[in-house]
Amino acid sequence: MKETYPIQQEQKMLKHSAVDLPALSDSDAQNTESPDAKQGHKSKMNELPDDLIAKEICSTTEMQDGEMREIEIENRKVLLIKSNGEFSAVGHLCAHYGSSLVNGVLSNGRIRCPKHGACFNIKTGDIEEFPSLDCLQSFKVDILNDKVIVSIRLKAFPSSKRTKAMISQSPKDKHVILIIGGGPAAVICAETLRQERYKGRIIIATKDQNLPYDRPKLSKALNAKLENILLRKPEFYSTHGIQVLTNKEAISVNTAKRRVAFKDGTTQQYDFLLIATGSEPRVLSCPGVNLENVLRLRTLEDANKINELSVGKDVAIVGSSFIGMEIASYLANVAKSVSVIGTNEAPFQHLLGLEVSTAIMKAFEKEHVKFYMRDNVVELRGENGLLKEVVLESRKVLPADVCVMGIGVAPMTHFLKGSGINTNLKGSVVVDQYMRTNVAKVFAAGDITLFPLSMNNNKNVNISHWQMAHMQGRIAALNMLKRKIGIKTVPFFWTSFLGTSLRFAGHGAGYEEIIIHGDLLEMKFVVFYIKEDVVVAVASMNYDPVVAQVAEVLASGQLISKQEAEAVDMPWIKKI
Repeated sequence: MKETYPIQQEQKMLKHSAVDLPALSDSDAQNTESPDAKQGHKSKMNELPDDLIAKEICSTTEMQDGEMREIEIENRKVLLIKSNGEFSAVGHLCAHYGSSLVNGVLSNGRIRCPKHGACFNIKTGDIEEFPSLDCLQSFKVDILNDKVIVSIRLKAFPSSKRTKAMISQSPKDKHVILIIGGGPAAVICAETLRQERYKGRIIIATKDQNLPYDRPKLSKALNAKLENILLRKPEFYSTHGIQVLTNKEAISVNTAKRRVAFKDGTTQQYDFLLIATGSEPRVLSCPGVNLENVLRLRTLEDANKINELSVGKDVAIVGSSFIGMEIASYLANVAKSVSVIGTNEAPFQHLLGLEVSTAIMKAFEKEHVKFYMRDNVVELRGENGLLKEVVLESRKVLPADVCVMGIGVAPMTHFLKGSGINTNLKGSVVVDQYMRTNVAKVFAAGDITLFPLSMNNNKNVNISHWQMAHMQGRIAALNMLKRKIGIKTVPFFWTSFLGTSLRFAGHGAGYEEIIIHGDLLEMKFVVFYIKEDVVVAVASMNYDPVVAQVAEVLASGQLISKQEAEAVDMPWIKKI
C-alpha cells in the first residue's frame, strides 16, 4: 500500500524538496545524520507550508517507458509520466476543454490532447501547441531508493490548469501595440506579449459588444450564455494591463502615420499593429433575403436568436458546411423540422470525400434531418414581412419559419482599402512565416491570413481553424518582440454533431485518393488522405487518439507513406 506524507513530517523521504530545501545526502536518506543536523532540518521543515503533501506512487520499474498513469493524491488527480527513463507529473486534464490526457499522445517531451490537439510540455506543463489559453500544473517528482514520490501543494492546486506568469503595464513605457479584433488570435497575442515581459500599452479593439469569447461553441450550443464562454473574465484584462475596447469598429488604417480610425470618430496611434478581425458570414443573393427570421450566425446574440425562434418551427439551413451541420444537429431535437440545402452531393464532400460525407448524411437522416443536395435557393417567400417558404432551383418549395444562412465566410478586411497592406482578391491579408505583412510594423493573424504552411512546401494557404488563430497570434507577438520565430504547426480541427465528434489534422487540399479503416455506417472510422503517395491529412470519428497520433508524426517532420496508411497494424505509430 502506497503512503501519503505531510512533507514536514516526512522530510527524510525526499532528495530535493519542492520548495528549495538543501539536497539530502544518502546518509540523510538513511536517517544517520547527527542530532544537531536533524534538529536543523526539523527547523527548516517547520517553516514549510502545511499543505505540502508527498506520496509514494510506485517503484521506478513498475512503469514502462512511454507509459502514463492517472494517480490520486488527497482526492486530487495527477498525470504521472515516464519518458526516456525520467518521471514527470502534470495536471491530468487538458487545459482547453478538460479532456483526459492519459488517453493522449506522448511524443518528443510533450503530450497531445486526443480530442482537440493541444500539446503541453511534460516537464513544465507549458502549452506548446494550441488550442488552449492555459498551461498545465506541474509537480515535483523525486526518486528515493527506486521509489517514485510526487509532491503537491494542496492550496495551490484547485484545478489541472495554470495561467502562465505575466507582467503588467508600466506607466513609464509609452510604446503602444494595437490589436484589431476580438478572437483567439487577439487574446493570445496580448497574453504572449505580457508573458514575454512586454511592458508597453496593449489595446484590443473589437467591433463586438462583448469581451472575446469561445465562438466555436455557438453553433454547437445555440443557447450558450456569455459568462460560460468568455475566454477570460473582465478582471483578467485589468490585472495584466490589457485594455479591451468593445463596440470599436475600425474603418481605416493610415500606415504612413501609424494610425487607425474607428467608426465612432476616434483614432488610435500605434507602434505595432495586429489585424485579427476574423471573418463574417456571407449573405444569400436572392429575393426575400431581408425578411425577418432570415439569419446568419456570427455572434452570441445571433446564436441565441436562432435558438429562440426555432423551437417547434420549420427551419431551413442553407449550406452544408461545418457551421450549418452543427446547427442542424443542435436543432434536430428542438425544431419541428430541419432541412439542409447544399450544392454538393453530400455535406463536407469537398473536405472529406463523397464516401465519408454520404455516411455522415445518412446518420443525420436517421435523426429526421432532410437534405436537398445539388440545389440552390432562388427565393425566400414571406407574408407580412415574415419568412414562410424557401424556393429551390429544382422548384421544390419548403415550408420555413426560420432560415439560417451558412454559405461560407469572407474576411473582414474591407477597412484596409487604401492602406497599402497587401491582400488577395478574396480579401485575405498576405503574410510571411512571421505573420508580417508587406508594411513595416503591421502584422496579421487568424482567419484573414494567407500564410506559408510548412507541411505544404511553404505554399500560401488560408486556414480558418480555431487552433491556427491561436498559433498565429502567438507568432505575431513573438516577432513584434524581434524573436524571429516562424510558424510551424500541423492544422488540427474538430466538429461535433449527433453526440460525437469528427477530428481532422493536416492539409488535404488536392488529395488524390483516400484510405478508409473502420465502418462508415457505424460512424467509427479513420480516413487517410493521400497525395503523391504520402499522407497529407487524416480524419476520424470514434477512433481517438489516431488523429492526434498522426498530427504528432507530421509535426516531427516525418512522412507516412501510402503503404503505411494501408496497413491495419498502423506501422507509422513507431515514428512517434
